[in-house]
Amino acid sequence: MLPIMLQLYNLRNELTVDFEGTLQKTASLGYRHVELAGLYGKSPGEFKAELLKAGLSAVSAHVPYRDMLAAPEKVMAGYIEIGCKYIVIPYLNEEDRCTSPNYDGVKREIAKLGELAKKQGAVLLYHNHEFEFQLYHGKYALDDLYDSIPASLLQTEIDTCWANIGGVNPSEYILKYRGRSPVVHLKDFYLPEGLSPENMYELIGLTRQAAPNAEGGFEFRAVGYGKQNIPSILKAAEEAGASWVVVEQDLPTPGKTPLECAKDSIDYLRGLK
Repeated sequence: MLPIMLQLYNLRNELTVDFEGTLQKTASLGYRHVELAGLYGKSPGEFKAELLKAGLSAVSAHVPYRDMLAAPEKVMAGYIEIGCKYIVIPYLNEEDRCTSPNYDGVKREIAKLGELAKKQGAVLLYHNHEFEFQLYHGKYALDDLYDSIPASLLQTEIDTCWANIGGVNPSEYILKYRGRSPVVHLKDFYLPEGLSPENMYELIGLTRQAAPNAEGGFEFRAVGYGKQNIPSILKAAEEAGASWVVVEQDLPTPGKTPLECAKDSIDYLRGLK
């Protein structure tokens, strides 16, 4: 089994209410490594101290593309100070996607961010959603991104839920980027047969609002409790040369708390042989 991280976005509300206590609860579930999604008003030094106090380490961080553009060296240096080896672009706003006339410029800026990360001893990754699986110049937009920027400057963090929703087999897609997939997102979901997966997720700071996990519709699930073939995904991640897998669940399973879901996920993964 590859080492497991927990994406702290799962616990964003809990961290806002009780930052220190939530980190301690995370460690009590058996997690030792986390992926960041924001600093909750802490300085890099303060955040690192709280992680150490809880017995946790940060390996990677989701950092919005526009935030990095505003102050790339400072922003990256802060996450590297915390201990992050991987800096991840988690999302592109609509004005930065392949449908924008500015898209070629966006790719050039991402390449520059990759160069800066490399100079600072980190690795830049891109985390997909489903919209990158639209066709762009005869191929998936996500493939175009990776074709346009060399692996030395941009590697993958394939989100297996959104890859599946986007219409590809997650395991096969991970293997497509063998040697370029150091971190893989394990994300499980449930979608009733014949139902269109619309209004699937909420995103911090964006206008697109959604009501997932409503009865009879799309649901995020703890890893191993949904439709994904997790053993196959784990095998593909290992064969592709991944170093880490990440438990991510955007919203808790109905009737459960985010911490309960985090426990279900790690217990399932530890139970695999």
